[in-house]
Amino acid sequence: MRIYITSVPVDDQAKAEDFYTRVLGFRVKHDVPIGADRWLTVVSPENPEGTELLLEPSGHPAVPPYKEALVADGIPITSFMVDSIDAEHERLLSLGVSFTQAPMDAGPVRMAVFDDTCGNLIQIIEMKAAA
Repeated sequence: MRIYITSVPVDDQAKAEDFYTRVLGFRVKHDVPIGADRWLTVVSPENPEGTELLLEPSGHPAVPPYKEALVADGIPITSFMVDSIDAEHERLLSLGVSFTQAPMDAGPVRMAVFDDTCGNLIQIIEMKAAA
């Protein structure tokens, strides 16, 4: 068994597509109209056949309070791995991304947390080298 798709609830799919592609660097894999919404997935350009991230509309009534509670508690909804947390932090800052947690050590990883502009906190991590 493998993970095929995971999702992030977004307030606005067009805004999410812009942020997740132009800013974060993912590529659109599927963009299929479904009524007023879209089946919109993105993938890492480093692994285009890998796990897809569904930019899922936040229309279900349970989603807004869930997202608000996570953000209020500073809890990221998902996590992405990067090669260099410091380089990625600087790159994202230069693109205007707002961080709620600057890069810091956290056990076997370095991590940072940013606002995805779509109602979520996203964590990025860098695995530390084994000692």
